[in-house]
Amino acid sequence: MAEEKKVAAEKKTATKKAPAKKAAPKKEAAPKAEAPKAEAKKEAPKAAKKPIALPNEHDYKVILEPVITEKSMALLQNENKVTVKVADWSNKDEIKLSFQRLYQVKVVDIKIVNVNAKEKSRGGRYKGFIGGFKKAIVTIAEGEAVDLFKE
Repeated sequence: MAEEKKVAAEKKTATKKAPAKKAAPKKEAAPKAEAPKAEAKKEAPKAAKKPIALPNEHDYKVILEPVITEKSMALLQNENKVTVKVADWSNKDEIKLSFQRLYQVKVVDIKIVNVNAKEKSRGGRYKGFIGGFKKAIVTIAEGEAVDLFKE
């Protein structure tokens, strides 16, 4: 009887120890298996480029025309910035979305300037005004370009 109790006690301890040993390797193996999956998930979005939507009628009402001056052309060539005349009621978010849709480029930053109206003489006696407008200086991501002079 004493021998039977010892054998039964050994079986209980053996069954208790066996699952504990099996569970420990699973815990160690699980993080190693998850690490490559996490790296693969991080790499996939970088490779996939999200397409930009097509322009709509609203975009043509927000972006009116490019501003062609010596300074704006220098900005375009040297700093990848495009200067455009925009609607008076537009804001930065609307300008960014419209510009991205119209020119199919990624916009990094936008600066908005309100150009005041100026009084000019019209041949001496008469004076007139050059109307004011709102313009946006749009910074485009590196490696992308905009062709303002399409033929």
